[in-house]
Amino acid sequence: MRRFVLKSMIAAMTVLALGSAHAQVNERTFKLNIQNPKGHPMEVGAQKLADTVAAKSGGKMKIKVFPGGQLGGDAQTVSALQGGTIEMTVLNSGILAAQVKDFEVYDYPFVFANSKEADTVVDGPFGKNLHAKLEAKNIVGLGYWELGFRNLTNSKRPILKVEDIAGLKLRVIPNPINLDWVKALGANPVPLAFPELYTAMETRAVDSQENPVTVINANKFNEVQKYLTLTRHQYNPQSVIISKKVWDGLTADEKKIFNEAVAEVTVFQRKVAREQETVALDALKKSGMEIGELPPAEVARFREKMAPVIEKHSVGAVAETVAALKAELAKLRK
Repeated sequence: MRRFVLKSMIAAMTVLALGSAHAQVNERTFKLNIQNPKGHPMEVGAQKLADTVAAKSGGKMKIKVFPGGQLGGDAQTVSALQGGTIEMTVLNSGILAAQVKDFEVYDYPFVFANSKEADTVVDGPFGKNLHAKLEAKNIVGLGYWELGFRNLTNSKRPILKVEDIAGLKLRVIPNPINLDWVKALGANPVPLAFPELYTAMETRAVDSQENPVTVINANKFNEVQKYLTLTRHQYNPQSVIISKKVWDGLTADEKKIFNEAVAEVTVFQRKVAREQETVALDALKKSGMEIGELPPAEVARFREKMAPVIEKHSVGAVAETVAALKAELAKLRK
């Protein structure tokens, strides 16, 4: 009898606990705007995040994904996110330098040697500390996804040596370090929001752009760009961010669901991104794009031209962050 009563009490307590937990998850819908089109690893990751959050919340928390920059470019989206009118986005971490200058370090050319090195740095204290700085700007960083290493395309000529880049009208993500490294190569930087890029290349307002091969393939840039050079000159972590105004209104259980879901989907998204890189490169070759690779001596010259740019942007307010990044990389490379 006593055993039966005890079991009944435990069962009742479990029901109460579960009921309490469910009471802390409310019916909510979150808009997630990304620049990438359907089928791109970022969009696949965003849809997976929506599914995972829905599953963990019993269907109460819904994420509606808007691919292809439907709700605006990155700058507009970040502004709307700070105001709480768009709840979430995933974007190049370097774009957040407009809010916190330290994020510029993610745009430094030739920082990470490979994806594994990047994962270790952004998932560790360095990446978390940078995301923590966003809170003062009404943004909460939840994790980092992968876009991949950036490569150069153009509609003018094959890039066989560094000098071949000179004179190209090269679209860049609008921030100071990108403007400077393009100028250092003798090219003409054209700051442009991503949704405007295809038309700019189609009309020849822009000759060239740089992005990972998955982005180039998913956005059909091969239709307006003849030449691809595998420079792998920059690696951009992708920040998964949410409006702090929205975050502060979530319960502890809802925040836990988000944190767990982002951590799980990060592993999935990076795997998809790395698998699709090979697939995308093959598709671009088959489409007739001319694909080349700079020889090691030219890559070394490329790096030399970038060194003064990195040095210029490593002083002042970001000096401490640059030193911390260098220290992390030095530890990994021992």
